[in-house]
Amino acid sequence: MAGAMISSVSDPLAPYSLTLPVGEAGPLVFASPHSGGLLPDDFGPVAGLSPASLRSAEDALVDRLIASAPEAGIPVVAGRISRAYLDLNRAPDELDPVLIQDCPVVGPGSAKVQAGFGVIARRAGDGASLYDRRLGMAEAEARLAHVHTPYHAALGERMESAREAHGVAILMDWHSMPSRAAGGRGRGGGGRPARGVDVVLGDRHGSSCSARLTRRLRALFEGQGWMVGMNQPYAGGYSTQIWGRPEAGFQAIQIELNRALYFDETLLEPSADYERTRTALARIIASLAAEDWRL
Repeated sequence: MAGAMISSVSDPLAPYSLTLPVGEAGPLVFASPHSGGLLPDDFGPVAGLSPASLRSAEDALVDRLIASAPEAGIPVVAGRISRAYLDLNRAPDELDPVLIQDCPVVGPGSAKVQAGFGVIARRAGDGASLYDRRLGMAEAEARLAHVHTPYHAALGERMESAREAHGVAILMDWHSMPSRAAGGRGRGGGGRPARGVDVVLGDRHGSSCSARLTRRLRALFEGQGWMVGMNQPYAGGYSTQIWGRPEAGFQAIQIELNRALYFDETLLEPSADYERTRTALARIIASLAAEDWRL
């Protein structure tokens, strides 16, 4: 990548990649927690689970779509481990007692946990069961220690560094959503059916970042001809919650891209619109980097 330096990763199963700009980083920090697809050897899913099920919750290619960010002075922290193994955008204590033996959680847990989508999910994104066994608490703790903790430590280091240098740190947490969640039917086959909302911005209903940031992002996406929704069905997950503290100099917003913009959800590969979407996002990223967010 021209103008960028990628940190060395010696372990092929390292839980994240960190891409840094060559020059001084600005106040923006990008993250893509769900773009990884690596499955560690100790995963142990149910036999016969299809690749489509394993990848159904993956934010496929999102890290590649935002790869121009370091050239604009924005570091990128991207998860490398599959969301089927561990969800980096859940709190570490969102443990599922149905899946995990001797789980210390008291009560049914959050709605996500009850549905099978805790920090260690028991269901794939398409609803298929991931396991025909229960996990031990030691196994769950090992996953958290080896994947969740180092990823969030790296993200935290970037955020603290940005605030120290600029007085403000702004996390943009990039995700993708199935076209069905956006109210559309995707672009599989030869037709081009309606895709619904193109982008959903989650600012935790105005609490995790300034109104200026939300307005600017919305205007940039709409400038590409994309329809933008707010906080429904995604208001922001764990990363947005812990870093959305404007009074402390930290802002955060979650960005959900409709996969129909760039991905064939049937073939699980880039669609004919992938390059157009990547180019549009590069323009948006350049505009964001040019702003003086310290004002």
